[in-house]
Amino acid sequence: MAQLGYQCVEFFSPYYDWSEAQAKDMRKLMDDLGIRCYSTHNDGSNVTSEKVEHTIALNKILGCKYVVVASAKPADGPDGWSAVADLLNTGAELLAPSGLKTGYHNHELEFTPVDGKRPIETIAAKTKPTVMLQLDVGTCIQAGSDPVAWIKQNPGRIHSLHLKDFSPEPDKGFKVLFGEGIAKWKEIFTAAESVGGAEYYLMEQEGSRLSELDTAKACLESYKKLVA
Repeated sequence: MAQLGYQCVEFFSPYYDWSEAQAKDMRKLMDDLGIRCYSTHNDGSNVTSEKVEHTIALNKILGCKYVVVASAKPADGPDGWSAVADLLNTGAELLAPSGLKTGYHNHELEFTPVDGKRPIETIAAKTKPTVMLQLDVGTCIQAGSDPVAWIKQNPGRIHSLHLKDFSPEPDKGFKVLFGEGIAKWKEIFTAAESVGGAEYYLMEQEGSRLSELDTAKACLESYKKLVA
């Protein structure tokens, strides 16, 4: 990935099973390649008092800034999403002494209205301003929401974005590569950088007509052309 030109990666939740020695080996590899890891994806339990010590140890070794809760399965009703917000706030308090911050990564579910209100609105309203709202662009669009409007509604909280495109055409969905879907990327980048507080972007792909590495290469090339 470094050879292709990527500057950062994000490890998803199985990283938690690493030993500290394994994390140090990974950090050395990243340092040798000149690539960074600013955040990890985590199960919600990773930011609880029972597990946060190991979470902190690994993320500090990797050089991360954010410990992102990747998804949630709340109880039914508005109280369920309020509980998710409480988890993120508690996690933020536990992480604060180490200098790490927590975050939340949305999927379609969080942008799908329940009784007229999107769950992501509850999370945003009931979490501390220091809790990052990591925006998955594709699933936001899939749910019928406008990512640009969402960024503007939450200034200074969209520190990273997953650059996943989306097409409503049959059999396409998330299989389209970056820049091939309906996401208005230039508007998204402008909002993210001028209002959202974006620090880094992450390319995400679900399915592809190409191999994994060819997909990564094609998406990065499209990104570079778009921002040139």
